Amino acid sequence: MKTIKLYFGLSAFMLIIILSACNKNQSFEKVDDMVAASTKNVEFITVEDLNVKIDSMEVFNLIDVREPSEFNRGYIPGSVSIPRGLLEFKIANEDFWMNEGLYLPEKEELYILVCKKGSRSILAAESLCKLGYPSVVVLDGGWKKWELTYPLIYEKNLDALGGHEEEESDYFNCTCFDTE
Repeated sequence: MKTIKLYFGLSAFMLIIILSACNKNQSFEKVDDMVAASTKNVEFITVEDLNVKIDSMEVFNLIDVREPSEFNRGYIPGSVSIPRGLLEFKIANEDFWMNEGLYLPEKEELYILVCKKGSRSILAAESLCKLGYPSVVVLDGGWKKWELTYPLIYEKNLDALGGHEEEESDYFNCTCFDTE
């Protein structure tokens, strides 16, 4: 009888140890806490260094993880829009890249992630690292920092915004018609 109690006691103790060892996932009260914890696991690139990489035509993958409506209003030239919620599903999807007119990047290539200010990119970078992407960096300060530093170096997705931008024209204001 003592051996049965000892056996069950020892089994219960081992089960508790195993369950506590398996539950190593952190729990956070706020998303800001989660981002702060994830920040320790990612590397950053400055907007100035990114601009140098763009100018030197270095090969890398610039992924904008903002929502399409944010991306369409303005993005860094050469970036590909993959919203944060779809990143893990699209990053290795050959059909997605073909539809973008690009090749499927290798995991070993450099990936630079951009979002509005940096938080989504930090979480996205951590996810890509967990998927085995070894060279993932985050644009420090995100799109907002780029926009403030290089206000003239950006593109818009005019088709998604409803067409071309209207440019002011003097055509209707000219006085080139002879009224004599």
